[in-house]
Amino acid sequence: MSPDNRQHRGPHPSDGRLFDARQQGALRDATRELSWLLTNGYSTKSALKLVGDRHSLTERQRLAVARAACSDESLEARRARRLPVEAARDQHLIIDGFNLIITMEAALSGGLVILCRDDCLRDLSGVHGSYRSVEETERAVQMTGEALAHLAPASVRWLLDKPISNSGRLAQRVRDLAQEHAWPWTVEVVFNPDAEISASAETIAVTSDSSILDRAARWINLNEYLIDKYLPQAWVVDLRS
Repeated sequence: MSPDNRQHRGPHPSDGRLFDARQQGALRDATRELSWLLTNGYSTKSALKLVGDRHSLTERQRLAVARAACSDESLEARRARRLPVEAARDQHLIIDGFNLIITMEAALSGGLVILCRDDCLRDLSGVHGSYRSVEETERAVQMTGEALAHLAPASVRWLLDKPISNSGRLAQRVRDLAQEHAWPWTVEVVFNPDAEISASAETIAVTSDSSILDRAARWINLNEYLIDKYLPQAWVVDLRS
């Protein structure tokens, strides 16, 4: 595999065509159909193939639909445990670091962001075991810090995936920015952030990761807040029905 030498986490060269207005109706239909199949017990793999083949979707379109869809049961549970971002005041937050930063990097660099059935915003990037900072990385962290300073949580604990290369370097960068601005953050590199975030009943989770949202006791939709507040020009494609 060749090294990742990108300076931005911007759009894929084919995204303009694959996600233009002419494609969005079919993509919303596919998201609705996949959600119905998941609700009725179909496996994600077989259901996605069925829906993708029916609408002649490319692999990248299928990825978007898979990230946008969820079963009715998951949707109801996520909504029930979601708190307004203002509920962060004086509370303890735990942040899924790569999940948040990569989505913000994509939005800042003009990359595609999907508005999903559960109202979360998700990008189509993938680090695949290796992460490389881009020009938007520092701004993504600073933007998050400005927002959290306004929301005023009691503490913020960032978790980054130790198995992903360069996680230690990113962690130090986040620590440095926190120290520079006197933000009440700790930053840790751990083997399984998903499990720690999911099991942390005393904190509020900050993530759009579906598997965590299905298990977390409480969560806030910080991605949505950041893009609404700071990036109204971001390229957001709504795949909700």
